[in-house]
Amino acid sequence: MYYRYLYTGFLLIFLILFTGSTVHAEADKDIYKERMALFKKTEALTQIPWHFFAAMDNFERNIKKEDEGKVISIEVPAELWYGLGNSSMIQDENLITFFNGKGKDGDGDKLADPNNPEDILHTIANYMLEYGQTEEDIKIALWNYYKRDLSVQTIMNTAKVFKTYQEINLTDRDFPVSTDYNYSYRSTWGDRRGFGGLRIHEGTDIFAGYGTPVKSTTYGVIELMGWNLYGGWRIGIRDIYNIYHYYGHMNGYQDDIQVGQVVKPGDVLGSVGSTGYGPPGTSGKFPPHLHYGMYKDNGYSEWSFDPYPFLKKWERMVK
Repeated sequence: MYYRYLYTGFLLIFLILFTGSTVHAEADKDIYKERMALFKKTEALTQIPWHFFAAMDNFERNIKKEDEGKVISIEVPAELWYGLGNSSMIQDENLITFFNGKGKDGDGDKLADPNNPEDILHTIANYMLEYGQTEEDIKIALWNYYKRDLSVQTIMNTAKVFKTYQEINLTDRDFPVSTDYNYSYRSTWGDRRGFGGLRIHEGTDIFAGYGTPVKSTTYGVIELMGWNLYGGWRIGIRDIYNIYHYYGHMNGYQDDIQVGQVVKPGDVLGSVGSTGYGPPGTSGKFPPHLHYGMYKDNGYSEWSFDPYPFLKKWERMVK
């Protein structure tokens, strides 16, 4: 009898965990479908390509600490939405227009509600239309909205990725060096470094032999390539989660790799080397390895954080 109850208990726990995770996964899929439907509807109404406000929404979602369950994460400042004279924040679209506010009705109820997903997207699309419909026009609109170059660059990069893959639910990942080769690493973020002055190590060193393929870990756009005094031949990729991925000490680049290129997890970027700590071409001052760094942007500043936990997770995913 005891074992029957024990078995029943274990079975019940399994069912709760299994069905709970399944429901959560389905809910995630549903919210992405709902977002995409709203993006496409707004594109049809305004002729602004959906990937631009999808990228803007994605940018704002990833600068917030808590954003669970929101369909659209764009938050338009109240003074811009309602107009400076509309201190009572009346949502009547005609009154908002009278006070030179930007808030628009997107669902036909005559109200411009800053918490209504359709109203938010219609407002943002019409804000962009004030500057024009070309990519350069939209870039100018974004700069006037955010007043920050990195925010604009991140959104434009993300829009490029969304346009390339025609998808917003891009969650695949890869390990930064080929797991078919021998490699080793440990947590080295925050260690002291002395070359060029006392500083902390802003990444994880993955030791591998010369020529080991270096791969993109994520979806993103190549933002930077070339020589760096500390990092030697390096590549910088800005992903769709407001994170900059830095690959240093590389031996060289893949032939078809270039700045502005969209990459996906697993794309080969180049190979492991030991370049850096000197003028262009300096190599061999330390064993061959890949320096892999990650930097998070919160819409105001950018900082380094420890990539080691993510590397362990991605390693498990690909093995």
